[in-house]
Amino acid sequence: MPESSLRRPDEHPVEWAVSTGYVDYQAAVEAMEARVAAIAAGEAGELVWLLEHPPLYTAGVSARDEDLLAPDRFPVHQTGRGGQFTYHGPGQRVAYVMLDLNRRGKDVRGFVRGLEDWIIGALDRFGVQAGMREGRVGVWVERKGAGWSREDKIAAIGVKVRRWVSFHGISLNVEPDLDHFGGIVPCGITEHGVTSLVDLGVLATMDEADDALKTSFQRVFGSVQPAEPPVRGAP
Repeated sequence: MPESSLRRPDEHPVEWAVSTGYVDYQAAVEAMEARVAAIAAGEAGELVWLLEHPPLYTAGVSARDEDLLAPDRFPVHQTGRGGQFTYHGPGQRVAYVMLDLNRRGKDVRGFVRGLEDWIIGALDRFGVQAGMREGRVGVWVERKGAGWSREDKIAAIGVKVRRWVSFHGISLNVEPDLDHFGGIVPCGITEHGVTSLVDLGVLATMDEADDALKTSFQRVFGSVQPAEPPVRGAP
């Protein structure tokens, strides 16, 4: 799918909001549901909402019970997005992406590829070579050492589309506690690990990650304008 087909023909800017502090997961889902309904009804504009959650696990529609290894470690939230189990927590930038795909090609697979391209472009800002992998949703980096190599996931993608409006979105590991991923089988994949910018030796701040995400998003999806977040975070 050409990049241009992911951009609105009218080039109307997407609202770009950032919550400080930690946003309650259920409150975020409720805010997304309301915003998606308003976008579908033509009563609100598109929105990308950046935030952090307190430590928690989410289960997508394909989640398997056996992949929840530590059910009592953090709260577990059932969610309607695609995919399996995912961790969210401090140091991870979550971006909820509420775009009107009626105006962006009506191609869900192309949209997911656009999300991957967005993340890959942001990581390139930090000199991190990342890519997609056939049969594995998300963004991956190859790591090598003396006598070993492996692939680790640095960003996850899980979306839902209702009336051709997207929600849920991406999570980019900036500086989360990677040990927290040990309570699940992330995205049902056992043969690969997880990493973060800091784990790769990139001492990026969340603000720097946000700036890279904004620049790359505009390349793929079009311009943005600042907006107030639907929910403010708690310290």
